[in-house]
Amino acid sequence: MIIEQIYTGCLAQGAYYIESKGEVAIIDPLREVQDYIDRAAKTNSKIKYIFETHFHADFVSGHVTLAEKTGADIVYGPTAKTNFNAIIAEDNQVFKVGDISITVLHTPGHTMESSCYLLKDENGKNHALFSGDTLFLGDVGRPDLAQKGDITEEDLAGFLFDSLRTKIMPLADDVIVYPAHGAGSACGKNLSKETVGTIGNQKETNYALRANMTKEEFIKEVTDGLLPPPAYFPLNVKLNKEGYKSIDDVIKTSTKPLSVKDFELVANETDAIILDVRHQTEFIKGFIPQSIFIGIDGGFAPWVGALIKDITQPILLVAAKGREEDTITRLSRVGFDNVLGYLEGSFDAWKQAGKEIDTLESVSASVLEEKIKENMPVFDVRKPGEFSSEHINVAESTPLDFLNDHISQFPKKGDFYIHCAGGYRSVIAASILKARGFHNVIDVAGGFGAIRKTDIDTTAAVCPSTLK
Repeated sequence: MIIEQIYTGCLAQGAYYIESKGEVAIIDPLREVQDYIDRAAKTNSKIKYIFETHFHADFVSGHVTLAEKTGADIVYGPTAKTNFNAIIAEDNQVFKVGDISITVLHTPGHTMESSCYLLKDENGKNHALFSGDTLFLGDVGRPDLAQKGDITEEDLAGFLFDSLRTKIMPLADDVIVYPAHGAGSACGKNLSKETVGTIGNQKETNYALRANMTKEEFIKEVTDGLLPPPAYFPLNVKLNKEGYKSIDDVIKTSTKPLSVKDFELVANETDAIILDVRHQTEFIKGFIPQSIFIGIDGGFAPWVGALIKDITQPILLVAAKGREEDTITRLSRVGFDNVLGYLEGSFDAWKQAGKEIDTLESVSASVLEEKIKENMPVFDVRKPGEFSSEHINVAESTPLDFLNDHISQFPKKGDFYIHCAGGYRSVIAASILKARGFHNVIDVAGGFGAIRKTDIDTTAAVCPSTLK
C-alpha cells in the first residue's frame, strides 16, 4: 500500500494518491492531472477511482479531466448532484482498491454532501481517514458555505457536530488523519500548519472535539468570528458541479505572448485587468499604471479569487520571464481561465519602449516610527485576527480581503502609510489604491515583523486562540 500526500502550498490543499496491487485511487485532485497519470504509469497501475470529499469552493478540482483521460469513476458522497457521470455513494459503501478498501462516511456539515473516506488496510484494520473539509488539524470546516433555503449556518453546524461525534470521534486514536487543507485556507478559521495528524491527537488538541462539549457550545464556537467567504467560492462550486474546460486547452489559448504595442492595444480595447505577478520588490520599482500586483510567490491564487472575484474577468499578465505558464496554471486552479495573453519581455520591454510607468514609495519601519510622531495616518491590512492579536496603537484595521469596504477611510490628501505582516499584502493593497487614484499611499517594507523591531507603540500581544 502506498499513500502519498500531494500538498500545494499556494492553495494550502492536500490531494492524495493511494495505490495497492496495481490499482489507484486519487482523492481531491488538482485541476492539472498529468502528474497523477504519470505517477500511476511508473508502476503500471490503473487509476480506478477519483474520490471527491465535497464540492470544493476554493479551487477547481481535476476530477472531470482525470476521469476523461483515464476512465476512472468519480465518487461523491450521498446527496451530491452533478452534471457529469459520477457514482453517488451511499453512506458506508465500500470500494475496493487492490488489497485495501475505502469506506464512505457521510459527514454533512461543511456541505450537505461532505464525506470522509476511511481506508482499511489489507487486514481490514482502520488505517487512515481522508477527512476533507469536515475535520482539519486544529479546526473543523466552516458551516456557512452551503446555506440554502431554510438551512442556516447554525443548522449546518449542528449537522457537523453530529457527524464528528457519530462518524469520526469513535475511530481509534491511532487512525491517521489526512485533511484537505492546512493553514492559509479560507475553508476554516484556525487551521494548523501541520498536514498529517491522528484521531487521538485531534481529540486532545482540537477545540471542536472536546469530549464534554454540548451541541449548543459547538454551534456557538464554530460560527463565532467567521469572516465572509471569498466572492469566488460559489463560482468554483458551480464549476466543480457542472464541469469545466480542460486545463490543457486553457494553457494553450492563454499562453499568448503580446508585444508592447499589442499588449497596450488589448488593454485599451477591452476591460481586462493588468495583473502583475512579479516579486513585490520589482513591482515597487516600476509597473504599468493601473496594474494590480498579486505576486506569484505569495498566496497567489486565493488572493486573486478574493480580490478579482469574477472568474470570467479578462486578464492581461505581466510576469517574470519564464513564469508565464506557471501563472496561467495557478490562475486556472481557481477558475480564472480568461487570460488574454502576457507581455512579451515582461516589464523591461514596456520600460525600454519608453511607455509611461508608475512606482510605489516604500519606506522602512524606522521611517514610519518618525512619521507616527508627526501624526501620519497608518492602516493595517492584515486579517482582523492578526490585528486583534497585536497592532500599532494608532493604526486602523482595513483588511486586504475587504479593502473595498474601507475605501472611504483612506485620505485623499496627505501621505498615509499601510503595512501587513511581511510586505506582500501591503503592496497588493497599495497597487489597488493607486489604481483607484490614491497616489499618496506609502508602503512599509517588512511589515509588522519590521515594526516590532522599532520603538513604535503597539498593543500587548494576545494569543489568537484566546480570542475565540
